[in-house]
Amino acid sequence: MNYVSPLGVGVVYCVLMSLIKEPHRRHFNAVMVGGAGAAYLSGGGVGPWELPFVALMAYVAYRGLESWTFIGVGWLLHTAWDTVHHLTGDPILPFLPGSSSACGICDPVIALWCLRGGPSLIALVRGRSGRRRGEDQAHDHVSVPT
Repeated sequence: MNYVSPLGVGVVYCVLMSLIKEPHRRHFNAVMVGGAGAAYLSGGGVGPWELPFVALMAYVAYRGLESWTFIGVGWLLHTAWDTVHHLTGDPILPFLPGSSSACGICDPVIALWCLRGGPSLIALVRGRSGRRRGEDQAHDHVSVPT
């Protein structure tokens, strides 16, 4: 299996997302991780367990609207789901048998970037901090509902 391509896809995703300014970058990524949560739904490879996973990912994506940490956790949850689907032989793309394992390699790259606060990689390469003054300042206010 090729491990380099999925890693490259993850990096390219993060670079392309860096073109979006904050807070829109975080909001867009929350929507993306929510969509990733439903990626396996039509295949139903693990039966009724697909539904609670989609519900969990919808919640995580909603919380991700205000928190890069939740978005990163969402990508890690999707990595676990990729692994389950790979092991059960039900790939995300039925015509590509290794697609779930490739997705499981790509997703942690995106998760790590998100857990770092989704900084602009373009700005980092240019030698800046990746955030402009006032952008996503500290960033994730994670509160536990009471």
